[in-house]
Amino acid sequence: MRLPNAAHEAHPWVIAQIVSDFKLLDRRRSLIVLYDGDCGFCSVVLAMLLVWDRANRLGPVSIQSARGEELLINVIRQDRLKSWHLVDAHGVLYSGGAGIHVVFGALPWGALIARVARRFPKATSSAYEWVASHRALLGRPLTARPRAWAALVIADHERSTNADPHRSGNTR
Repeated sequence: MRLPNAAHEAHPWVIAQIVSDFKLLDRRRSLIVLYDGDCGFCSVVLAMLLVWDRANRLGPVSIQSARGEELLINVIRQDRLKSWHLVDAHGVLYSGGAGIHVVFGALPWGALIARVARRFPKATSSAYEWVASHRALLGRPLTARPRAWAALVIADHERSTNADPHRSGNTR
């Protein structure tokens, strides 16, 4: 795992770094997924990943929430909403395309996608950046129904995370 260096700091959405406050991590979930809570496309994609995640390894957190702000304290504010961010159980933060292999590695039958993403990191990041920069366009065809479904799926997962009395760092 490469930690950020000066060459990568100009593009924080393609780096990995360490989250300094381990109290913020959810030990029950192996991966925290920080997403743009105001983006319908982002929410629908996240909801599909959460449904795929039958073992409940993924814990959704809105970037705009207090917990999201705390987890992303080391990411420049104007860069936070440029991509999703993932925090693993060790406190490593992955942003943008750098997180594709991590999230698919945590999903059942996702190992092949994870291997391809890990093998071709530049292509993965480029593809991710294209999707992220066109998410408003990609989200236009999504009607109220899939957006409402996504909101329910995410809320259900957030409730199950917040219901765990042993989860540290619950700031809600």
